Amino acid sequence: MPASRYAVPGHRYALLAIAATALAVEIPFLHYGYPSGHDVDFHLYSWLEVLGQWKQGIFYPRWASLAHFGYGEPRFVFYPPASWTLGAALSAIFPWTWASCVYIWVALTAAGVSMHALASRWLNRRDALFAACLFVANPYHILIVYWRSAFAELLASWLVPLLLLLLLQAAEKSGREQWRMVAPLSLVLSAAWLTNAPAAVMIHYSFALLVVVLAWRRRSAKFLLVGAAAVIAAAVLCAFYLIPATYEQKWVQIEEVVAQGLRPQDNFLFVRTTDADHDAFNRLVSWIAVAEIFVTLAALAAAKRWRENRKDFWFVLAAWAAVSSVLMFSPSGVLWAHLPKLQFMQLPWRWLLCLSMTFSLAVTIGLRQWWARALICMTMLLVIVAGWARVQTPWWDQADDLHEIQDNMATGAGYEGVDEYTPIAANHRAIDKDARRVTVDGPAKANIHVLIWNAELKLFTAELSAPDNVAVRLFNYPAWQVEDNGRTVQALAKPPSGQMLIPLEAGLNRVQITFIRTWDRKLGAWISAFAVFAMLVWMFFARIFSHAPRDIQ
Repeated sequence: MPASRYAVPGHRYALLAIAATALAVEIPFLHYGYPSGHDVDFHLYSWLEVLGQWKQGIFYPRWASLAHFGYGEPRFVFYPPASWTLGAALSAIFPWTWASCVYIWVALTAAGVSMHALASRWLNRRDALFAACLFVANPYHILIVYWRSAFAELLASWLVPLLLLLLLQAAEKSGREQWRMVAPLSLVLSAAWLTNAPAAVMIHYSFALLVVVLAWRRRSAKFLLVGAAAVIAAAVLCAFYLIPATYEQKWVQIEEVVAQGLRPQDNFLFVRTTDADHDAFNRLVSWIAVAEIFVTLAALAAAKRWRENRKDFWFVLAAWAAVSSVLMFSPSGVLWAHLPKLQFMQLPWRWLLCLSMTFSLAVTIGLRQWWARALICMTMLLVIVAGWARVQTPWWDQADDLHEIQDNMATGAGYEGVDEYTPIAANHRAIDKDARRVTVDGPAKANIHVLIWNAELKLFTAELSAPDNVAVRLFNYPAWQVEDNGRTVQALAKPPSGQMLIPLEAGLNRVQITFIRTWDRKLGAWISAFAVFAMLVWMFFARIFSHAPRDIQ
């Protein structure tokens, strides 16, 4: 049927189709329960932690108070806020057992809408809708949902099509119009930093690649400057997150983020290690990756009309797909070892986040017949089903498992923390999970009363018979300020656990422990506030000048 005569639903119906596809991805939940992937506990506990701190009046949490079973960690200094903010909000609105399901649906729908916006610019409505729905249910999204539960990375997926859309729009413009694209480009890049750090690294490298390709295609050195300006503006906009996350790394065991098993060299496609479970998952993701790579490159090769009529678009997709594919294999190890921050992506197959977008577009533009598209979809589904049945089955939670997480937070029992966010002098393996909130660490007799005990403020009185240390159920961290009877006291870290020790005098002591705003957080907040103000002013005057008459008689 010719495109001009195709009975096309409006954007409203396209949204319904995308949302329905996202819902269809979750149909197996009805039978099996809730996917319990690698990162599910990390995210679900984070959501409840944030929700609890909102109820305490803490708008932007920094310290995860119940991590490490109540000793805490500065999780929210380092982990970007978008996913845990959305997760906490959904946990407040919906029943707890629905929260993760709604989150997945929202993230997948957003990804589909973003892809639809990109595809609608170059494809007819029918093809744009197909590309969007395919992107929603692409194999890597299925892998994230059912095996990884990497909710932040899933949420970052919607930024990938949007990035390409804005870059192609910027490349088509010239003069002032091109410079005006710095603002929307910087917003996408800053959103990546605020959603998922590994995805942000990948998106920034992708951005650099695409800018270079488009500058070369357009013979425009100025386009390189536009791209550089967008990267700088993005870093300034999210300085409130980036500066503390960078500066305070020396206060935690951040090197654990690339510990054995999490290093790039342990996660190239088809790599084998001494961990059987690790290798089983690696085989699963490897076969999915190989299938996507083959289909993407074959579909791009078949897109002859696009190579002739829309060369920029085709070259960008081909370059992005090729680089994403190469970086998943071990020969690219030298790049992972030397390119700045690339190793902090940890898992080379994370490039499937970008490849899945080019996969969805390539299938749409390269395979025009519906039977061919259906065959590809069925083949990819069979790859996933075969991996499910033969390589590694997903893990599942039931309602009772989710309620147990909720109970651990409600009772204050807490949960396991994360190695890389553990304070530098702490050893979470040496903690006493049954320790009281405050106790004397020596021979002195004490009468202790805890008055306030929330995430960022601890207040108690301790009447000691002699000078002694009191041990607090809290990891020592430089952002904790300790005052005894209004006088600042230097807290110590008790070896080997790193538990906070406070030296007190004999008599009545009123001790207040406050999680203060360190200078790096203050500086980052001021820089971001100034950047937002400056961008709003710039956009305001740019809008005025764009409507001003060019010729004045």
